[in-house]
Amino acid sequence: MSKLNNLQKHSVIVADSGEIEEIKKYHPTDATTNPSLILAASEKPEYRPLVDDAIAYGRTMGGSASEQMENILTKVFVNFGVEILKHVPGRVSTEVDARLSFDIEGSLKKAHQYIDLYKQAGIPKERILVKLASTWEGVQAAKQLESEGIHCNMTLMFSLAQAIACAEVNATLISPFVGRILDWYKKAEGRESYPGPEDPGVLSVTEIYHYYKKFDHKTQIMGASFRNADEILELAGCDLITIAPKLLGELEKMEGDVPVKLTPEAAKASPIEKLAIDEKAFRWHLNENPMATEKLAEGIRKFAADTVKLEKVLGTL
Repeated sequence: MSKLNNLQKHSVIVADSGEIEEIKKYHPTDATTNPSLILAASEKPEYRPLVDDAIAYGRTMGGSASEQMENILTKVFVNFGVEILKHVPGRVSTEVDARLSFDIEGSLKKAHQYIDLYKQAGIPKERILVKLASTWEGVQAAKQLESEGIHCNMTLMFSLAQAIACAEVNATLISPFVGRILDWYKKAEGRESYPGPEDPGVLSVTEIYHYYKKFDHKTQIMGASFRNADEILELAGCDLITIAPKLLGELEKMEGDVPVKLTPEAAKASPIEKLAIDEKAFRWHLNENPMATEKLAEGIRKFAADTVKLEKVLGTL
């Protein structure tokens, strides 16, 4: 049996892709998207009907050129999500514009637009995860949305303080970025690689997992942004793991058992102290973590830049 199949015994597998053909190939439970993935997929001819429909929708809605583009962009994200949901039994994550990462009201408005468009397509809100950046403002938007029964996936997650803040507002899901944490430490420490159990991204997710299970937080943890298969296998037992098609293919070709690495029992036995995270503590802990500070800012910039690129592509069609 492949390691991918054995991994599925311990964790829910989620496809990290905007490409429907890749999702169909690996039969994941859920799927996640982001502006970078949608940008890559939207430039492929087979997805042109999804893009054309969004452009027609935006023009029909009218308004200024910028308002039309905002509506086109929103509809593109939803169109990809609707198509993906035809091929997964669970949920799809749709990301709020990264340029709204520090805008609570703007994030709420965009989330409601997504949910309304999905509803018009016959998709109930229970199958949607609204992705928000794990800024303080993103956390506050998630608090409001979760109170309305709209589920949130907190992305660009690099630290325990972010994770605790998200859990305390009952966010449905968090997505710690394993590979990007590894990237930072390799550069900062001048190392080519780390053994799997010592991988800084793996250690970060393990710390969050132990904290959540120790203190009975209901928010689920989905390891994300992997650089290699070893990182994924070291997190067997994590609630969910979202994996890019390339690494799904590698795991499918690997044979052998996959021992569970994360368990609630080990978490309960961990000597962890509970932290109180209000806004001041959140900002202080984030400030004291240079990796998390830098990677959060960089991630927001990159997703925002890819959103602008996507707008330019849509503007030429």
